[in-house]
Amino acid sequence: MKESGWTVGKVAQRCGVNISTLHFYEKKGLIRSWRNAGNQRRYKADVLRRVSVIKAAQKMGISLESIKQAFATLPDQRTPTANDWKKLSKGWQGELNARIAYLERLRDSLTGCIGCGCLSMKNCPIYNEDDKLAAEGSGPVILDRAKKSMLA
Repeated sequence: MKESGWTVGKVAQRCGVNISTLHFYEKKGLIRSWRNAGNQRRYKADVLRRVSVIKAAQKMGISLESIKQAFATLPDQRTPTANDWKKLSKGWQGELNARIAYLERLRDSLTGCIGCGCLSMKNCPIYNEDDKLAAEGSGPVILDRAKKSMLA
């Protein structure tokens, strides 16, 4: 297929995503297309790599906003090269390590008090007597407290 002639259907098929996903990525500013004379979307071939990078990053748990910010660091909004991918993925390592640590704490705390305020577990009164943790915010305060310290 010609460099400048990729249809939305062909890109979706080749990348293994729905057409609506491509429209969504485009709306979010992650990919670009143009309209041909018949007002149909067309993509350059490099959009395949860009969508593949997005999918790979998402599989690692990276948010679309983080992906967009990373793409914004590339000169002239170019598609990431192999070297760019190394830099981008290295930049996400800290975020991933914090997420892994949080998930490990969550796994290890599943049978204990997480500071949610329910006070229904046997050991909750030890950690959260009279729901004193409510002053720190809503949700699983103990887990969130540990997460915030990891990100700081």
